[in-house]
Amino acid sequence: MRRRLPSRVLTPKLSLSFIRDKLCLSPPYLRGGLRRGKILNSMENLLLPSKVEFMEGETKTKGAFLISPCYFGYGTTLGNALRRVLLSSLPGAAVEAFKIKGVAHEFSAVEGAKEDVVQIILNLKQLALKVFSEEPVVLTFSKKGPGPLLAGDIEPNANVEIMNKDLVIANLTSPRVFEMEIIAGRGRGFKPVEEKDKKHYDLGTIVIDSIYSPVKDVGYSVEYTRVGDITNFERLILNIETNGALTPHEAIRQAAQIVMDHFSIILAAAGDAKIEEEAVPEVKTEKDALAKEEKKETPKKEKKAKVKKEKIEKKKVKK
Repeated sequence: MRRRLPSRVLTPKLSLSFIRDKLCLSPPYLRGGLRRGKILNSMENLLLPSKVEFMEGETKTKGAFLISPCYFGYGTTLGNALRRVLLSSLPGAAVEAFKIKGVAHEFSAVEGAKEDVVQIILNLKQLALKVFSEEPVVLTFSKKGPGPLLAGDIEPNANVEIMNKDLVIANLTSPRVFEMEIIAGRGRGFKPVEEKDKKHYDLGTIVIDSIYSPVKDVGYSVEYTRVGDITNFERLILNIETNGALTPHEAIRQAAQIVMDHFSIILAAAGDAKIEEEAVPEVKTEKDALAKEEKKETPKKEKKAKVKKEKIEKKKVKK
């Protein structure tokens, strides 16, 4: 036997209100913002974040930003936008190609080294550096084994700064001299081998994929926070890890600037469109045009009629 539910449960208005309040699906201005306080008096008064804190991580390359209070839904909006820009759009530097003496291609064995070319490529992709030149820079180094070949063994160059000098590029196993050239350049995001012009490189140079982004990892989480009596505002926690070429502070500053530059173009375009819209004449149809012309001609007709009437009155007076 089916149990009959109370009639009030079946009321659409009550059911919608129950779902909205229990699941927190409604924005703050519907859940008490207008009723309890003056934080949100209208849709025009969006509450903007007023508190941005930075928490240092275990190392100088890690940090977390706490942004609050965010309007309902804006924690995810801001976090996702900043995360995508941080990972894909910040300028940086990376190894673009390299050349090992005695190695013809990437599938060759490297004499006197424990690693093969593929493993050396993977190690070079982890090299964090700053390049101060707009053009690619050639770095050279040679070392006699046995022993580890470190990034710090690269010969100093005024246009390049190595950030992780303790990175092991290869392990030398013989007393022979290992000679290598590295070509480093600037860029954004990720650039695969297929997009590079190999004609600019000498014979025997191995071109590799380049990861220019100085940001290694970005994650964000959103928590509820209280503002007055309203409890479903949000706090954004943004965790950033860089490769050392950029601090988390500088990374988020550049990311925010890139987002602002894009939105400023949209804002400027919208402003120009508004000006053009105001400058457009009100006449839109042929009927409106005729009516407008009639309005212009009406004063002329009235003036002619007045002059004609005065002439007739003068003639009557003479008679």
